[in-house]
Amino acid sequence: MRGFVPHSEGEIRGMLEAIGVATVEDLFASVPAGCRWQGELPLAAGLDEYGAGRRLAELAAQNAPAGEQLNFMGGGAYDRIRPAIVGQILSRPEFYTAYTPYQPEVAQGTLQVIFEFQTLMARLTGMAVANASLYDGASALAEALLLAGAATAGRRLLLPASLAPGCRRVAATYAGGQALAIETLPWDATGGLDPRALAAALDADTAAVVVQLPNHFGVVEDLAAIAPRVKAAGALLIVHVEPTSLGLLEPPGSFGADVVTGEGQSLGLPLSFGGPYLGVMGVSRELVRRLPGRLVGRTVDALGRPGFVLTLQTR
Repeated sequence: MRGFVPHSEGEIRGMLEAIGVATVEDLFASVPAGCRWQGELPLAAGLDEYGAGRRLAELAAQNAPAGEQLNFMGGGAYDRIRPAIVGQILSRPEFYTAYTPYQPEVAQGTLQVIFEFQTLMARLTGMAVANASLYDGASALAEALLLAGAATAGRRLLLPASLAPGCRRVAATYAGGQALAIETLPWDATGGLDPRALAAALDADTAAVVVQLPNHFGVVEDLAAIAPRVKAAGALLIVHVEPTSLGLLEPPGSFGADVVTGEGQSLGLPLSFGGPYLGVMGVSRELVRRLPGRLVGRTVDALGRPGFVLTLQTR
């Protein structure tokens, strides 16, 4: 690393003189001697670029890459086949990050990309509006729980035991600081949400019921039976989905879901060592002003030309 140290000996002496000390060691005089390392650090000799590459390749060979194994772990991270062109498109700046620029209306290309994404997610989930994405699927679900706590008078959140463990942990972290109580609903003999336990748990203090579709066991929950019970109790129905499953399943919005969240990794993102990925979130029209994250809308300027803007920012 010696070649990468930016200061020459002369520059170091000049800086020490300006500070008023004789040596670099004098800078650490306030650190007790017993707390300071004596001698040389037990580090191996440095490697040149070629040698470092060889060593890293040796270490990498000890891994079991998902592309070389049969991978059935699931849980929100899936080894999908991705056409090579996807990576090239994603490397473009308007796709590379979801952050909008400080002068967003100048970046019409970026805004259109986000608008198209929102439109597709809203259509896929059957919701009125989808946002420009959140950190990942688990945090999207946790944000939905906070939304429910703010939009209703209830403080109880009913989560199924069949919900993905990672989502449960993130939800508990978010809810813990908001005086919201998470309660667990058991599964029945089919592996789905126990309808009797749900009916017994619902009351006027219930803010939301979460249903995962399909759940962590791969069971497709009966939304047609669950939704009316949740609505009758005055709670919000939050459905956490695997987006690709909606190519076959009826969208949650058609059953009256109030909020739909999901992990968007399977739509085309690589495994990337477990994330973070893409948090999908859509809401009913009544909850639009409580939806977190950015929203891009389509409009026309004074000359009637179409354009894209960040909208509903006062929410």
